[in-house]
Amino acid sequence: MGANSSSISELPENEYLKKLSGPEPISENDPFWNQLLSFSFTAPTNSADLKLLEEATISVCKSLVEKNPGTGNLGSLIKVFLSRTKELKISAECQNHLFIWQAHNALFIICCLLKVFISRMSEEELQLHLTYEEKAGPGPSSYGAECEDLIEELLCCLIQLIVEIPLLDITYSISLEAVTTLIVFLSCQLFHKEILRESIIHRYLMCGRCLPYTSRLVKTLLYNFIRQERSPPPGTHVFQQQTDGGGLLYGIASGVATGLWTVFTLGGVGSKASLQLEQCSPLASQSLLLLLVLANLTDAPDMPNPYRQAIMSFKNTQDNTAFSSSSPHTFQINFNSLYTALCEQQKSDQATLLLYMLLHQNSNVRTYVLARTDIENLVLPILEILYHVEERNSHHVYMALIILLILTEDDGFNRSIHEVILKNITWYAERVLTEISLGSLLILVVIRTIQYNMTRTRDKYLHTNCLAALANMSAQFRSLHQYAAQRIISLFSLLSKKHNKVLEQATQSLRGSLGSSDSPCPDYAQDLNVIEEVIRMMLEIINSCLTNSLHHNPNLVYALLYKRDLFEQFRSHPSFQDIMQNIDLVISFFSSRLEQAGAELSVERVLEIIKQGAVALPKDRLRKFPELKFKYVEEEQPEEFFIPYVWSLVYNSAVALYWNPHDIQLFTMDSG
Repeated sequence: MGANSSSISELPENEYLKKLSGPEPISENDPFWNQLLSFSFTAPTNSADLKLLEEATISVCKSLVEKNPGTGNLGSLIKVFLSRTKELKISAECQNHLFIWQAHNALFIICCLLKVFISRMSEEELQLHLTYEEKAGPGPSSYGAECEDLIEELLCCLIQLIVEIPLLDITYSISLEAVTTLIVFLSCQLFHKEILRESIIHRYLMCGRCLPYTSRLVKTLLYNFIRQERSPPPGTHVFQQQTDGGGLLYGIASGVATGLWTVFTLGGVGSKASLQLEQCSPLASQSLLLLLVLANLTDAPDMPNPYRQAIMSFKNTQDNTAFSSSSPHTFQINFNSLYTALCEQQKSDQATLLLYMLLHQNSNVRTYVLARTDIENLVLPILEILYHVEERNSHHVYMALIILLILTEDDGFNRSIHEVILKNITWYAERVLTEISLGSLLILVVIRTIQYNMTRTRDKYLHTNCLAALANMSAQFRSLHQYAAQRIISLFSLLSKKHNKVLEQATQSLRGSLGSSDSPCPDYAQDLNVIEEVIRMMLEIINSCLTNSLHHNPNLVYALLYKRDLFEQFRSHPSFQDIMQNIDLVISFFSSRLEQAGAELSVERVLEIIKQGAVALPKDRLRKFPELKFKYVEEEQPEEFFIPYVWSLVYNSAVALYWNPHDIQLFTMDSG
């Protein structure tokens, strides 16, 4: 790790940090703060250096925990930061680098210390450390009923900083640090196995002084995600000694700016973490994580989560309808920009989860997305997630699949996807697809996901949602690509073979169990039940297409006739007799016409006969079944799934944040 790493481990011996964590109270007006806050650094980004920083911070925190109740120094540091943030806006306008730089450094130290405190003590203990009142004259601070609460003041200040300070090169770092510190404040959830339903921090964020900023905070975080502003070049935010301004009070800073704190110049150009940061926007990434955390806070007993309310109700900037009084936290945002960002960022779990939340919870966004004429820009990245199912975590696959299910609830979507023609889908490796409709590609990818699931994970939830999406689309299947039609029948063939195999195993097992009462009999009946449910669903999907749009799908009829023997065994099966009637009728009708046309027919001639027959087939002979329609419904207590998922994303993806994996209680590392 070199000299830089060993220097980090020496941080506890830094004279300024020793004074901060020492037994002497430090006044807010002490020149010490200018010395402490005058360091230049590039925050570490790789996990090894972040771990070293964490260990060094723990050492400082131990001293603070022992000495701070008597000194109030952490509270004094927070007060120094609070006093400086009051002039941040004007400092940004005046390009006062030094002022912003020192405010950022104060927040960086606060964030490092808070992260360790929150991982090691309860919220009540933290509140005690940050709640004090100063006594006039000598002696330590005391605690009383009218003590000021710095937690709420700091939270409110951070939100104001995020929503009010303009995003410039010189303010980028402090904006990012403010978002990071809010995530750290909420990280107490990581250290509890159970979902937090009562929390001091949650209460402050959802009530009181922070509440009026709800819609502005959500809007700002969304715009940070939309804009994807890159991090400015290193050194942009660092005070240059020749810069004028700042006054006598800050003049002493220049002499200290290259002191021991420069050990923070870590995460060099060659490191993997820094390369990743160059390719994305740290502020956009961190803002999205904070937004997901806020949106998934549990409701307070007396109040629903206002951040979720804001996400559920915001509108397009072009929507001129009046705001509803029942949606107090609504606001307007540019939907075109939001749509573009969502399309471009779907490689990450976070962006897919945001898309899911917006489609599921915000009817304005859902209506807008479904009305887009370039829906392929959104659907293709989702299909790519499902296609690469082996490389994705199961949660990401679920979210992508549920997004498709929500979209397929709309008949307009199901029609339009067959009108969008795509050229050369390079990521689809099983077959060269030079030209295919978006609808046919969607069918191919969903069927591939089902087949993968059958052979690998055998997850019933995944099966159910895949089949529900296909069922929703089935009545609107149009001009299916020949390969898509083949794959539908191939899936049925695979299910048929699996059915026969389990049936054979069940029969052999039953014979064996009659001869020996000692060995337990595997529950083949349950396996058979599941397979028969899936077969039934596939037959219903085929039937729905034949009943509603047979004349639009000659390739499906062709594939059906080519594999007609597959369906023989199900004709007399009590579970499938009713649904087999139409399929049987179609097979018989077209088989008869092909026999009349003679032998040795070309593929083109067969398709021509099918197209002619489709017009001649009396529709009243096909039995009508209820329309296949499935709607996604969130399970009860969705927070049990989403909160650990969101925090696993924070743990794995947050910029410049490290937590000791042994301290994490909310999820196991393999689920993170």
